[in-house]
Amino acid sequence: MSPVVVKIGGAVAAASARQVLDLAEGHAVAVVHGAGVQITGEMERRGLPVEFVAGRRVTSAAALAIVCEALAKVNAGLVAAIGPRARPFAAGVLEARLVPGLGYVGDPVPTAPPEVVEALSEGFVPVVAPLARGWLNVNGDEAAAALAVGLGAERLVFVTDVPGVLVGGGVASAIAADEAERLVGAGAFAGGIVPKLLAAARAARLGIPAEIGETVVTA
Repeated sequence: MSPVVVKIGGAVAAASARQVLDLAEGHAVAVVHGAGVQITGEMERRGLPVEFVAGRRVTSAAALAIVCEALAKVNAGLVAAIGPRARPFAAGVLEARLVPGLGYVGDPVPTAPPEVVEALSEGFVPVVAPLARGWLNVNGDEAAAALAVGLGAERLVFVTDVPGVLVGGGVASAIAADEAERLVGAGAFAGGIVPKLLAAARAARLGIPAEIGETVVTA
């Protein structure tokens, strides 16, 4: 059975456990989570600069320590909220290529980690943090898309606090990958929806339909 890959943002992680369990009724489900809100808050508290380039967080050695702490905490909390079916993978199961000039940052490549595949085959819900091998910080949306492609997922679901992709004053029921990328390039979107749309478009081009709220991104 092809799994459903669910991407959960750090801001809605614990509150999303019920949705994960509902999906897991009759489906194999793998979860990828972020911790962006927690990381930014702690970096600001410690006086570290917060900088993003194309949706990727510039990650110094000092920032990486915060990233690891925040992801581990969100991972543990989400695993506890999902319950005994959850299996934690807080670091090191994803593959990524180093992105030059951004510090400890990786561009994830499609992969089917054996540990995740085994957990799915045994009926568990793997909960994966976007911290790749080599201690590379990976954008959570990109990580979810790469995992979905690697696993040959049935679909990729982004759980977020927005109802979907707003186009022309309303939530679009569907948007093609080409159109999503065109609108992003034209500056029609800003903030966290941008990496989600681009990751969804990447997955859709490789055969994995992606859902952002009520909006389906297709090839």
